[in-house]
Amino acid sequence: MSTTTTPLLSLELAREPDIVLVRQRARQLASALGLDAQEQTRLATAVSEIARNAFQYAGGGRVEFSVDHGPPAVLLARIADRGPGIPHIHDILEGRYVSATGLGVGMVGARRLTDCFEVTSDDKGASVLLGKRLPAHVFLTRSLIHDAVAAVAANAALDTHGELKQQNQELLRALSELREKQTENERLAQELAETNRGVLALYAELDQRAGYLERLNELKTHFLSDLNHEIRTPLNAVRNVARLLLDGYEGELTERQQKAVAMLRSSTDSLSDLVNDWLDLAKIDSGKIDLRVEEFHVDELFGSLRALFRPLAAETKVPLILEAVGTIPPLVTDQSKVAQVLRNLISNALKFTQKGEVRVRAVVGPTETVTFSVADSGIGIEAEDLLRIFEEFEQVNSPLQGRVRGTGLGLPLSRRLAHLIGGEISVRSTVGVGSTFSLTIPMYCDVVAGAEPNVAAPQGAGSADA
Repeated sequence: MSTTTTPLLSLELAREPDIVLVRQRARQLASALGLDAQEQTRLATAVSEIARNAFQYAGGGRVEFSVDHGPPAVLLARIADRGPGIPHIHDILEGRYVSATGLGVGMVGARRLTDCFEVTSDDKGASVLLGKRLPAHVFLTRSLIHDAVAAVAANAALDTHGELKQQNQELLRALSELREKQTENERLAQELAETNRGVLALYAELDQRAGYLERLNELKTHFLSDLNHEIRTPLNAVRNVARLLLDGYEGELTERQQKAVAMLRSSTDSLSDLVNDWLDLAKIDSGKIDLRVEEFHVDELFGSLRALFRPLAAETKVPLILEAVGTIPPLVTDQSKVAQVLRNLISNALKFTQKGEVRVRAVVGPTETVTFSVADSGIGIEAEDLLRIFEEFEQVNSPLQGRVRGTGLGLPLSRRLAHLIGGEISVRSTVGVGSTFSLTIPMYCDVVAGAEPNVAAPQGAGSADA
């Protein structure tokens, strides 16, 4: 409250009809000062409720109306008495105490109906100040205040019948609004119940589908496990027979026979690679792949890769360069998974590089990571293909595609394996210049097998097995 206030009028609370008069004067002043009908009712109801408390509990009192010039401007009513005071006042205002006669209900209700509410109480009496903010367009001039007081004075006679009639009308309007709100609440409750039923049905359907997918995944895993056993055995037999025939075990072959047997062995190799990759993907999806975390040195890993790819590099006549490893600390992760990813990346690079070289390097990155990069000078990958090359069975269209063997699972499998050990694969490529695939992994693996770590994909990441 500001210190600038102007008194309007005061009334004594000596008889019960004075309570009705106080209510009437509160309404008249509120109307004269620009408050709408609803706000008039709220102020009049709050003032009459506190006045009734003063008359009932203190035997009477005094009501003083005034305006606070603000800002904001406020119509005030102070109801003071000389009674014994209000016990438990703090509990009453916090809604924790209601007397047997209902004092607490009236105080709390009046507080909710007004914009400001202050109570002081001691053994010499109680004083309650309450008020309503005036509309922003109302300017409290001397003329407006004089006219408001004059309007009240012109209707000074107490019209108990009229006030009770208006009070009844207000009560009927309030009941009508309450009934409408109750109807609206019932409608909303019905809509909520229907929504809840829909959500429950959706959850039930999702649970059913999840169970179905889980069973389907188990069937797929069993099928692939059986496929692994039933197909690998005859495939290995065919590959071994083809190798023996090419080595002259059954005598020298003609040129046409050699080409046919070589094609047979190449086809069985492709089918075997497909089965192996598919089975590995199924194990990852079902969370049944194991991680064997161990300590190893990068130079040892590069040595085994160099020995493994020496025949293929000699066959393709493309140099495979594994750069010398600098000061890289020992890694503690699954060496076999790292090696498998690098084998896939190097194999792809050699297959799609006709001239130039394939270069492999390892460098220490930030936050205890190491990045392996496989750079080639091959045909490169179109920008739009970078978005799909890591999808299963996707292969990039290129002049070399028909002449090289590929399952379309190598890069998807490599990315899944990288995720298993907490890493990520990214790629940069320029058509006609070459591609660089990078595997970034933490130096110390603490990822549980089958879990997908929350690793942000580096910029330029794509997906594909060429």
